[in-house]
Amino acid sequence: MARMFRVLGFWTLAIGLMALAGDMKEMALLFFFQTAAFVVLGYMNLSERTYIMIFWGYMFLSFLGFTYWSFFQMDL
Repeated sequence: MARMFRVLGFWTLAIGLMALAGDMKEMALLFFFQTAAFVVLGYMNLSERTYIMIFWGYMFLSFLGFTYWSFFQMDL
């Protein structure tokens, strides 16, 4: 499971670099922060249950943030 967090770090880095190339600096910074967090967590060698709970929390917060942004911040 620790390897999967490093894989998530790789993909968030790729998305962050594409966002930076597309001149979306805020999105790029968000994904670079996620990259750092995933890579650090990937090298901590925690238990499987801990990694699952951290990922569950990450998904909950990201879906909550996406839902908030799409309903209350985006213009129609």
